[in-house]
Amino acid sequence: MQAGQRIHFLSDFHLGVPDAASSLTREKRICAFLDEAAKDAAEIILLGDLFDFWFEWKKAVPRGHVRLLGKLAELTDQGIPVHLFIGNHDMWIFDYVPKETGVIVHREPIVREIAGKRFYIGHGDGLGPGDHGYKFIKGVFRNPVCQWLFARLHPNFALWLGDALSGQSRKKSYENDRRWLGADKEWLVQYCLELLQNDRFDHMVFGHRHLPIDMEIAPGSRYVNLGDWISYFTYATFDGNELKLMKRMSDGALSGDARITGGPAV
Repeated sequence: MQAGQRIHFLSDFHLGVPDAASSLTREKRICAFLDEAAKDAAEIILLGDLFDFWFEWKKAVPRGHVRLLGKLAELTDQGIPVHLFIGNHDMWIFDYVPKETGVIVHREPIVREIAGKRFYIGHGDGLGPGDHGYKFIKGVFRNPVCQWLFARLHPNFALWLGDALSGQSRKKSYENDRRWLGADKEWLVQYCLELLQNDRFDHMVFGHRHLPIDMEIAPGSRYVNLGDWISYFTYATFDGNELKLMKRMSDGALSGDARITGGPAV
């Protein structure tokens, strides 16, 4: 990283819900943020669930989201590396998005050293104890045979089915997305603690959880969850020295206080 540059982390846009009008408003807000981020960005790291549901056929993709896709292409055309970690709602991104936009796709968490700090970065789905039903379904959805079979469905029916299943998933997790469950019940906290038994990380950054969280879980090690761009409009920036969890206000102003009432201090 050069002096004055930052790495920006954000996740969980879930474009497409709850309706076209509000999704479009959110998409424009995200693109406006990316325009600002580009001014000092060394990299932009997107931690998944850009879309509430996504599937790529050989000759077709879902309608919409052209502003975001165009903005990502614009950023990479400017020479800004954009990393995309596949989430549980857009795990069926294959080659269209990276080819058209130039993003670097990651399907599993990665370890990186940035400016002397060790990062563990991933979307966060299926990690830690519990959630065995989802872990089974994730294996099914990632199976190439199952993907091939789904691709045989007509897009009109397949997208209707995908939207319905995605909606059920969101309703199931909605309440937990709004409250801190306690460290012993937060699966990503438990996952981070398990990793730290055998390794050292300065920052462990995830999406998926939707609740903005910034907490020290061991001396010198922080767990950061980026929140979402549905309710919280939170993100993180790393300037080569410090990682900060931030909130974008509705008027475009930025705030360093992303504290969530009833949750952990962030």
